[in-house]
Amino acid sequence: MSEWVRLCGRQDLPAEAEAKEFSVQGHTLCVATLKGTPLALDNVCPHRGGPLAEGTIEHGKIVCPWHQWEFDLATGHASHSPAAKATAYPLRLQGDDVLVEI
Repeated sequence: MSEWVRLCGRQDLPAEAEAKEFSVQGHTLCVATLKGTPLALDNVCPHRGGPLAEGTIEHGKIVCPWHQWEFDLATGHASHSPAAKATAYPLRLQGDDVLVEI
């Protein structure tokens, strides 16, 4: 069963078109801000385990720094294959807090 938990404060979110790593309840997440909206994916690339938060953001996708696999920040779907996907986590803003559904 999922629950909403505090991820961070709004002031801790990454700048526009940047990504940052966060840990919460045993999960490591890649959080990015795109067009003013925070988005979260599992930080571990499903290809070879690369740290997605260390990648770059290009055209709404996070690019893994190890092998350049691209994942849509909103859905987690890989550009090259519908079968490859990073888990996406819903975020919501509540006051000064950012909550994630784990």
